[in-house]
Amino acid sequence: MKRSEINNYIREAESLFSDHGFFLPPWASWTAEQWLNRYINCENIITGSLGWDLTDFGGGDYLKRGLLLVTIRNGNNLEDIKPYAEKIMIVKENQETPFHFHRHKTEDIINRSGGNLIIELYSSDKNEGFADTEVTCLTDGIKRTIKAGGRLRLSPGESITLNTGMYHRFYAEEGSGPVIAGEVSMTNDDAVDNRFHDGCGRFPEIEEDEPIYRLLVGDYARLLPGGPA
Repeated sequence: MKRSEINNYIREAESLFSDHGFFLPPWASWTAEQWLNRYINCENIITGSLGWDLTDFGGGDYLKRGLLLVTIRNGNNLEDIKPYAEKIMIVKENQETPFHFHRHKTEDIINRSGGNLIIELYSSDKNEGFADTEVTCLTDGIKRTIKAGGRLRLSPGESITLNTGMYHRFYAEEGSGPVIAGEVSMTNDDAVDNRFHDGCGRFPEIEEDEPIYRLLVGDYARLLPGGPA
């Protein structure tokens, strides 16, 4: 992806969050220059991968298959007693987050505001493929059972609990508008915990065609003096 595209999508996200009355932590609006020399005081932010994150899942077509998210809080499995994480995401109409499951974390996906979120589900089999069995899940504490590959519609305020090994993909329903979606989960580590069904990538290759508007979590190690190697 081009940095100019990423910058524009982040500006768009900031506007949408503002329109819906959702406020991010102060560091979410720091410029790249304001981040410089802050590693010592902000180590928890950096080691927890808090901040802006945007991916096209390696496909090169963000609007078709992509996701913008901000990790707001997150523990560190090795040294932090915080066992939980929280993200806020923007899902556009028909913009797919592809089928994947998590090996470690259980999570709730919540439709916080906007349109309707469509989520499709499979259980995984012993070879980490799609199982053909029914899927049982909880939506706001209510047990639901659907066929393999079935879909659920989450309106604003509704949520679903996704257990480890449960394949899911989601997108905003066409005609309903973009969704501001929340995620509340166990500690998150996107480097090791995601199993994508089609083997797609998680972090984009970036073409630096203009200056950075907001640092992505993937920029920290490369750009912050004193940051992780």
